[in-house]
Amino acid sequence: MTEQTKIAVSLLVLRLATAAFFLVWALEKVVAPDLAQRVFETFYLTAPTTGQVIAIGVVQLAIVLAFLAGWLRFWTYGAVLVMHAVSTLSTYEQLLNPYQPPNHLFWASVPLLAAILLLFVLRADDRLLSVDSMIAARRIAQRDDAAHAETERT
Repeated sequence: MTEQTKIAVSLLVLRLATAAFFLVWALEKVVAPDLAQRVFETFYLTAPTTGQVIAIGVVQLAIVLAFLAGWLRFWTYGAVLVMHAVSTLSTYEQLLNPYQPPNHLFWASVPLLAAILLLFVLRADDRLLSVDSMIAARRIAQRDDAAHAETERT
């Protein structure tokens, strides 16, 4: 296996695992908005209505599904990075006091934040099962076909 293939497979696995993680949280807002409302009240100091929580969940689902598909990578990977950065930073009190149970669990968000940053930085190398890469490959093939057809005409 080449180094490029190893990187591509690793980035795909990271994207799939990250999407699974975010799907849990996005779906919670849609199927159990009351739980999500308590999270908002505790960590974001706001009390959105049930409808607002569901709307946020639907938007997050759309972003996460596009991220999962590797579509609009700059925007979707960036959105996932920002969402997780805000989420991680909102738990700064727990992060600063890791030895009060269950605060040590909040530290799991820190390496995930680093992993999402890595995905964002290396998004061009995340080509396996990526809609963006499939679209780019199709464009290249169409250009090659057009160039070949032009060459045959002359």
